[in-house]
Amino acid sequence: MSDFLQLQDKRALITSGTRGVGAATVALFRRLGARILTTARSRPDAMPESMFVAADLTTAQGCAMLAAAARERLGEIDILVHMLGGSKAPAGGFANLSDSEWAKELDLNLMPAVRLDRALVPAMMERRSGVVIHVTSIQSALPLPEATTAYAAAKAALSTYSKSLSKEASPKGVRVMRVSPGWIETEAAVQLTERIAKNAGIDREGGKRIVMNALGGIPIGRPSTPDEIANLIAFLASDLAATITGAEYVIDGGTIPTA
Repeated sequence: MSDFLQLQDKRALITSGTRGVGAATVALFRRLGARILTTARSRPDAMPESMFVAADLTTAQGCAMLAAAARERLGEIDILVHMLGGSKAPAGGFANLSDSEWAKELDLNLMPAVRLDRALVPAMMERRSGVVIHVTSIQSALPLPEATTAYAAAKAALSTYSKSLSKEASPKGVRVMRVSPGWIETEAAVQLTERIAKNAGIDREGGKRIVMNALGGIPIGRPSTPDEIANLIAFLASDLAATITGAEYVIDGGTIPTA
């Protein structure tokens, strides 16, 4: 792969890089020669201290600290990948979402990208070089009203914000794109299917089918792997994608119906 795709000496900040797709992306970028800085609330034992900053990106202070650390450790940033996202909102539909729950979802899924871009993208624009990738979700188009209304709305806001940023930054040499995954078989997804399977008295494959059916089906018959999402992100970040900007790339095994 490295003969075809290179990120040699590119300086990359990847948020939420210790688990799932984030960890897969960090590992791939390192193999492709990039210099990496990543972040989460706490550092796993296997993560080198030199490439990690502990930060709570749901706060303005955490974002400011990370941006300062990125400038100090990497200097100029070539690639900024916004991986952070998730949801802990209660199930029960829209009426069960308080103002506090809405604020939590926006602080986790939208505002870290807004704050870090504001801190780091102007320098990219000044030197007319850089790549920004926002990881969104197909739930912005296919929300699950029982459980993910606020998460889906926050990701939709991130997608719209990303498109607007691309229109401002692209004429100044900074490419901005969105990667929109469907269901990914992360550690958390495996645990979810195991719980579902246990409650239903079936095996894990049966639990996976329940999840896929809830999404309306996945035509390829399985979720994506973290490595498959990382592969797409690495390609878009590379010089091979030099004329791609402003676009959203759905990677969901065909979950979203198309004409």
